[in-house]
Amino acid sequence: MADSNGEESNMTDGLERISLSGVPSAKGAYCQVVRAGDFLFVSGQGPIDSVSNEFSLGDIGQQTTLVLQNIREILKECKASMSDVVKCSVFLETASDFAQMDTAYRAFFKDLTPARTTVQAGLVEPGMKVEIDCIAYRPRGRSL
Repeated sequence: MADSNGEESNMTDGLERISLSGVPSAKGAYCQVVRAGDFLFVSGQGPIDSVSNEFSLGDIGQQTTLVLQNIREILKECKASMSDVVKCSVFLETASDFAQMDTAYRAFFKDLTPARTTVQAGLVEPGMKVEIDCIAYRPRGRSL
């Protein structure tokens, strides 16, 4: 079922599975966002250009910026913002990229940094250096 914003959602057992247009589409068997009560669980995002829906494989700073821009847009479509993010999980191809990733990451959160876990992991796309997922707290009745 589509709503007035072009969102597709599927509500079962109090969980709302949300697929959005205008942001990178899911490239596997998952949805972009699941709302559980006042929490939004954003699936892991890779460095995908939202216009072409293709990977954009620059350096770690560029990839991190693109990933977080996509997360910001996903949250915006769900009537939330980066300041609503309470937890991020960051997956890096190479641990030595941490400092550059962290610099790009800080630009999106300023003083409102969420809890975070960062691990080195094998990523699914060759050339992909970072993937980030997050959890945001956004009470349904609160306005932006």
